[in-house]
Amino acid sequence: MEGSSDTDFQVIVPEGTRWQRADKILAKIYPDLSRSRWQKLFQAGRVWQEDRVLAQKNKLRAGDVVEFSIPAVEPLDLRPVEMPLSILFEDEEILVLNKDPGRIVHPGAGTGDDTLVHGLLHHCKGSLSGIGGKERPGIVHRLDKDTSGVMIVAKTDNAFQSLAEQFAGRSIQKFYTAIARGVPDPTEGTIEEPIARHPFHRVRMDCRPEGRPSKTDYWVERDWGRAAQIRLQIHTGRTHQIRVHLKHLGHPVLGDALYGYKEKEGMPTVPRVMLHAQRLEFIHPVTGEEMALEAPVPDDFQQVIDELDKQTS
Repeated sequence: MEGSSDTDFQVIVPEGTRWQRADKILAKIYPDLSRSRWQKLFQAGRVWQEDRVLAQKNKLRAGDVVEFSIPAVEPLDLRPVEMPLSILFEDEEILVLNKDPGRIVHPGAGTGDDTLVHGLLHHCKGSLSGIGGKERPGIVHRLDKDTSGVMIVAKTDNAFQSLAEQFAGRSIQKFYTAIARGVPDPTEGTIEEPIARHPFHRVRMDCRPEGRPSKTDYWVERDWGRAAQIRLQIHTGRTHQIRVHLKHLGHPVLGDALYGYKEKEGMPTVPRVMLHAQRLEFIHPVTGEEMALEAPVPDDFQQVIDELDKQTS
């Protein structure tokens, strides 16, 4: 494994593992990687749990899913690529943007030179935090390829460390908007179903009693009868949390075939999972200022809203 090329791994902490530090658990699971190698991976921001970068001292328990990346012996030198970026805020420490739907955040197996990282390298001209490694410079958190919306990028190491701690401590307030099939009843509420990896379909998550505590607040903003636009705030950061919780309510996100959405006659055609990270509230990592950045929905999202409006007018 020490001589392998740059590879992403996913591991599920085995049953019977007691709650303890992430570095100790992973060192036991992968004894061919030394403690010092694990220390470097953590310091480089290459160990993740769901939507956050893990620190060595963060604790894990049985059933937790962890991802990590072993760098290539020859780190990939990425070519800066000019591309349009929708910048919401930028200073010397951070950059906040509205990520396009369909845009992969960082390069990996099978990706091209059109990831968000390629565009950031061109825009920032070398002023990105190196903690995430050459393949993930400045990347503190992630959005799925299909998910659009607000994303923070660290331009300095100090900013990276502060933001990583805020994400790890769940102090960053995250608001999303989604278009779901049908209309939840009641039209506002809180979903607190625990979430775990699906026992048979390993790419899916599921609401299960043995899962990790999860909390999502929701409010219906638009009611079209056959569909609804829903605003959501997530208080935990479980993998696919919103998609899983809305499926649990019986109202899967439009376009989300993984969690039960099927196209029906009379429904608008959707190009992707209709989920948008609308607003982030956080503390500026250097100035201490309270920040609140909001991203307008992209054109494809608005087109689905307009089509639903037409159908119900």
